[in-house]
Amino acid sequence: MIGTRGVPARYGGFETAVEEIGSRLAAAGHEVRVYCRSAEERLAIYKEMRLVHLPAVRHKVLETLSHTAVSVGHLMGRRTDVALVFNAANAPLLPLIRAARIPVATHVDGLEWKRAKWNGLGQRYYLAAERLSVRWSDRIIADAQAIQDYYRERYGVPSVMIPYGAPIQERCDEGLLRGEGYEPGGFHLVVARFEPENHVDLIVEGYARSAARLPLVVVGSAPYAEEYSRRIARTADGDERIRLVGGVWNQDLLDAMYAGCATYLHGHSVGGTNPSLLRAMGAGAPVIAFDVVFNREVLGGSGVFFGDAETLAEAVENAEKQPDRERERGVAGRERARHEYTWDDVAARYERLCQDLRARTPR
Repeated sequence: MIGTRGVPARYGGFETAVEEIGSRLAAAGHEVRVYCRSAEERLAIYKEMRLVHLPAVRHKVLETLSHTAVSVGHLMGRRTDVALVFNAANAPLLPLIRAARIPVATHVDGLEWKRAKWNGLGQRYYLAAERLSVRWSDRIIADAQAIQDYYRERYGVPSVMIPYGAPIQERCDEGLLRGEGYEPGGFHLVVARFEPENHVDLIVEGYARSAARLPLVVVGSAPYAEEYSRRIARTADGDERIRLVGGVWNQDLLDAMYAGCATYLHGHSVGGTNPSLLRAMGAGAPVIAFDVVFNREVLGGSGVFFGDAETLAEAVENAEKQPDRERERGVAGRERARHEYTWDDVAARYERLCQDLRARTPR
């Protein structure tokens, strides 16, 4: 499993997927090797997965590709039945994997070229990487029906649709929440990287315009978006209801925040099936989401949607007026996650994909 920051998962959706899928494959008896970016904590084994720690250039443009390049070099010298590559940005390295006669499936993620952090050159690179992923992968993995449709309509190729899974929480650790200063059911929550396509600024602006009484807790930061972060801070400045708390790395506390919020405000717009959205659904959080096809696909009838600051403000105010209705929406979202987005099912589908690739590709 190659192309991510590795495990233990502490950052994003890819890392969560690698941990959840890889640990299940390892428990089923497969030998799983995960390539990790060098960190202070260098575990050799984690949840029965073998970890390989290699360096990367710490730069937003070069970090992913540089780490994957040295990982591929390591990969080519070792017996490997199947390679799972995460992120279409790594496509230029796929011919090396194929030259070693290792069957490879690429998880292409969302529409990365639409992200505002990439300039014209970056957008052209990601569009080229999409094309190369299609050309050089034995199989393409899409994590949402809309992504699968995009690759079929734009490139005329089939893909395997395997979403992420949702951890299910039946209860909230209210003692932990109160110990950290949060009242269960007494705050609205945002968890997101500070990037324009995640619309954290729009959420903060809409909330600031609202007459909401419950505070807004914003969890997240941006390693490469200082100006965007300053814009959010300026919008929140002077509004005592808005709390910008940065990253929350205590996963038990973050679980409690998902399960204990009055609403979860989700602004992601260019990914596929978003892991933080699934995490909120699995915790029973009533979700108010940015109105795009990906979010509607995941939430089904359990979501409320916004497209601008005014509709966000209205949705938050309505949620506070009708808490019983919001709790019902939260329960409906959790049941949808329980039946449609389970990690056991996701891992089983990856296992079948790997077995199929190994059987069909000449050694």
